[in-house]
Amino acid sequence: MVTQEGLAQLLVLAQVVGIIVAAWLLRRLVLRLIRRMSEAYNLPATSLPGGRRLVSLLINTAALLLILQRLGVSGTVLWTAFSGFVAVGAVAFFAAWSVLSNIFCTLLIFSTNPFRIGDRIEVLENGEKPGFKGRVTDINLIYTTLEELNTEAVATGTVLQVPNNMFFQRAVRRWR
Repeated sequence: MVTQEGLAQLLVLAQVVGIIVAAWLLRRLVLRLIRRMSEAYNLPATSLPGGRRLVSLLINTAALLLILQRLGVSGTVLWTAFSGFVAVGAVAFFAAWSVLSNIFCTLLIFSTNPFRIGDRIEVLENGEKPGFKGRVTDINLIYTTLEELNTEAVATGTVLQVPNNMFFQRAVRRWR
């Protein structure tokens, strides 16, 4: 004997299967239409894979959202979760990109030796403006520490911590 709850579950299952079949048929139909249009209008073959992927992505995403809706998941909840994940991912990517850039530039500094500890260097702002200069006292994964020098090359007692990726974005003058 089938209960009311069992019938409701069978109905949801039938609807999910119907959505999957409809999405599969729609995808085949649209891909066939794209192929015929490309033959009729002599479109370049290189444009077809991108169009096929886009159509497949849109149809599959719509089918997934319809299935989730039939299973009782709210679209508002999905959109809120998705936008939250995207925001956190963007912030994490930006933070990681900055740190990874400095670490990679540290490896380049150690492997190419544009300067060493003890060298006097100047990081130029551009061709006309003088930059900051000093004696290299330390190179770590993120920063290079410079002991600031005045015009007579005498230490002023202050230090500058320069991000390592700055040395690959500006011109560097070196005295050994």
